[in-house]
Amino acid sequence: MNTQETVVVTGANSGIGRSTALLLASKGYKVFATMRSLSRGEKLRDLADELQLEVLQIELDVGSDESVQEGFRHIFEESERIDVLINNAGIGSNAAVEDINIDRDKEVFETNFWGVIRCTQAVLPIMRENQSGHIVQISSIAGRVGLPGQPVYSASKWALEGLSENLAHDLAAHGVRVSIIEPGVTRTAILGKNSDFPNNPAYRDTYQRMFDMYAAGIAANIRPEAVAETILECLSSSTHQLRWPVAWGADQMTNARFDGTVSDEEWVMLGKVVGNSDSWVKEFTRLFNL
Repeated sequence: MNTQETVVVTGANSGIGRSTALLLASKGYKVFATMRSLSRGEKLRDLADELQLEVLQIELDVGSDESVQEGFRHIFEESERIDVLINNAGIGSNAAVEDINIDRDKEVFETNFWGVIRCTQAVLPIMRENQSGHIVQISSIAGRVGLPGQPVYSASKWALEGLSENLAHDLAAHGVRVSIIEPGVTRTAILGKNSDFPNNPAYRDTYQRMFDMYAAGIAANIRPEAVAETILECLSSSTHQLRWPVAWGADQMTNARFDGTVSDEEWVMLGKVVGNSDSWVKEFTRLFNL
């Protein structure tokens, strides 16, 4: 970069967000790393100090109007512009539709969808004024394929994908680019926070499939740094490529469902493979060529 660009990374205390904040700081970006509580930023601070990087931490809860407004007020006190917003903050949910706790799972949309809108609204006026900017949405393969046992999480990411397609179109005239990063299974903190599931015998097979799928992906040992590298590549690209799949299963699963390699019938019939999780995993990996 000839001039230092300013980037805001939400949910930067762990996983993809933390790796991205550190990588971009190492490449010369001025990085604001946001998180719900600064008490969660100790690991990021330690790594930044070890690497002799400057990463400015901001307390910001994307699920709160007031917190987003206050957080960006602090950011604009330190920087006159924001060149890049990386909407990374997200939470998961494990519950088949019959098991969904609506009050609890509203938080998933509050974070994964409305949180993105809150932060995007905060940066758009300055980006439009400058006729320049880049909004990067961290979605998921769950935003292209309805993964077993995760209907609310998948729905929140499908909503994010639709929002992002709209934004890419509507903001083009204002010089603002929009990109969607679609990670497959990576070793991130969201998996650890997403390890509980309802104790409903009717859906035991469904939940087992979900964990078997993640176990297969984790075995590939894709680190969040790989996603950060894809984000950097996306920021450096001069194209208007909208979607950037990365990590285990991303290309195979999204392409197979949308090019017809895995038909609707094959996907639905896969759900009938019950009683033996090994059989389901084998058929799943065969269908998607994993």
